[in-house]
Amino acid sequence: MKILKYFIALLTILPLAAQDLQSEKKKTLWNDFTYDVGNIFGGVGYSYSRPFHWKGNDWANFGYLAGGTLLLFTVDEEVNHWKNGFQEDIPDFVIDYGHEYGSPENNYMLTGGVYLAGLFTKNEKLRRTGVLLIASATAGGFLQQVSKRIIGRARPKSGAGSATFDPFHLDRVYDYDSFPSGHAMLAFSNAYAIAKQFKSPWVKAGLYTVGSIPGLVRVVDDFHWVSDVVFSTVLSIFIVESIDRYLDSKYNEKYNDQSKNISWNLSFGPSTMGVSLQF
Repeated sequence: MKILKYFIALLTILPLAAQDLQSEKKKTLWNDFTYDVGNIFGGVGYSYSRPFHWKGNDWANFGYLAGGTLLLFTVDEEVNHWKNGFQEDIPDFVIDYGHEYGSPENNYMLTGGVYLAGLFTKNEKLRRTGVLLIASATAGGFLQQVSKRIIGRARPKSGAGSATFDPFHLDRVYDYDSFPSGHAMLAFSNAYAIAKQFKSPWVKAGLYTVGSIPGLVRVVDDFHWVSDVVFSTVLSIFIVESIDRYLDSKYNEKYNDQSKNISWNLSFGPSTMGVSLQF
């Protein structure tokens, strides 16, 4: 009887040991890479599908965003004239940073570098951050490229007014591709996603400030109206948050601020408009 008990116990233990070995075998760079690529595309698809699942508060925030953008639209030209008064006082390195950092090629160099660092060091938290960065940039980048062609808003440097449009072009029409701002969207997506790594509100605020520079520089250099940049910045927050929520179900590692009650809210009224961050 003892021999029979030992035999049954052995039959029970061996499959479990085999499963552990098989699970360990599956943890390779290639399998991690293919898993992450799947999550990048899954995150992009998830962010695009969110409007079909919005409820009251979600639609309210979208309404605030649309209303705030329209309000800024009415003062775009006044802001554009106002910034001409200090345009020459901005240091060249700030201007250069603003134009270069938000460009797609430099953006993917940064996001790809973060991801590869996490992949090769087997750091799941860093891998997840890289996936979040790449997925957010891809979702926002594709959306703004399509929107530019559909909307066809004149850039300030074209010499046309802020209410001038040449819409519905399959090919990009330069000087009529102002809305939304790709530089603002990519730069702030990166800043917002990276800020999720830190608990300190001061570090977060610093990253948000740095991430806002490309959008502001594009306004100063007549590439965008202020409403283009504000809309793109807020939209990038929505995209990052939706993809990050999707990644919660795909990775065990969570960010430092997951244990905190942090939420973004839009406010809009006769004399107030803005985005509030509650810690």
